[in-house]
Amino acid sequence: MNSAKLICIIGAESTGKTTLAQALAAEFDCPWVAEYLREFCDSQGRPPTQSEQSLIVKTQVINEVSRQVNAQARNRPYVFCDTAPLLTAIYSDFVFADKSQYARARELHSRYALTLLLAPDIAWVADGMQRDGAHVREPITQLIERELATVHAPVIRISGQNEARIQAAIHAIHSIK
Repeated sequence: MNSAKLICIIGAESTGKTTLAQALAAEFDCPWVAEYLREFCDSQGRPPTQSEQSLIVKTQVINEVSRQVNAQARNRPYVFCDTAPLLTAIYSDFVFADKSQYARARELHSRYALTLLLAPDIAWVADGMQRDGAHVREPITQLIERELATVHAPVIRISGQNEARIQAAIHAIHSIK
């Protein structure tokens, strides 16, 4: 039995990662992995500190592996990952000027069969303490593009509104079969 393929959905804040992960999970009848950062912020009532960034990475990976094992047991081909350790490393650098997460995050990124990079072309929506503002989307997107170039991962940029965005992602996933 083949292992379920991890599909990374990455993008700056408010680019529709969660919405797309849920839509793809429904479309393909496969599990998705929620962004652990959101759970952390909700349970702690605050964003993580610099010293907690490695916990965010570690827990995200544990959750991905758990869903991958579940998907394989259910004979599902994919697991849709709402963000990736690479994004935690980027924000750790952006917010704390801490580059220490990059090496591990780059190494972990090789696990993904495909990375869907979401363009910041949908409306920005405030979402509690996780959001810095629309003004950070372009610089973060540029950092994501820079990092993805270093890991040499298969990447497809996804843009468009609503159903067109979902259909573009579905088409991208069919390209890896």
